[in-house]
Amino acid sequence: MPTHPRTPSPQPPGAPRWVAMFYEPGSSSWKVGAQSPYRSPVLYAVGEMTQTLRARGEDPAVTVWGPKDGPGGVDWERHDPAALATDATPLRESDRTADAPTAKPSTLAERMTGRRQQVLMAGLGKAGLYDLAPDDVAAVRAVVDGLDETTVRRIAHWLTMAGTGRS
Repeated sequence: MPTHPRTPSPQPPGAPRWVAMFYEPGSSSWKVGAQSPYRSPVLYAVGEMTQTLRARGEDPAVTVWGPKDGPGGVDWERHDPAALATDATPLRESDRTADAPTAKPSTLAERMTGRRQQVLMAGLGKAGLYDLAPDDVAAVRAVVDGLDETTVRRIAHWLTMAGTGRS
């Protein structure tokens, strides 16, 4: 069974944001592993997932996508995760989407916001909602900013269950 893809990672659906795509050899497909309006939480998730996969004896293949031309970029750009990880600046203005908050959050606050957003976006994906309109993205951001992680995880669980048709 091949462990590396024959084709490069496809561009993620929806508006440009930071997205980590992992190759799954068992299904010969690319899956979204993490996504956030910020680069740092996605790179953190890439590091954690890569470490886990290597501990299982797997050789992970990952690609990171982000907005081209900085904030508000309407095009996607593929990035080398290793090059991004060695970048000395953990958060730059170009790492944000156009409608992301302008004040630089603390590293912990940024990571927790990124985690809550990843959880909610994963739940929406399991429910079959991939291509979100700008109003949907604003609603996700409002939920992420207004609720604690436990509540966001519960909502994501409900969305997952709705997507699988179970109760």
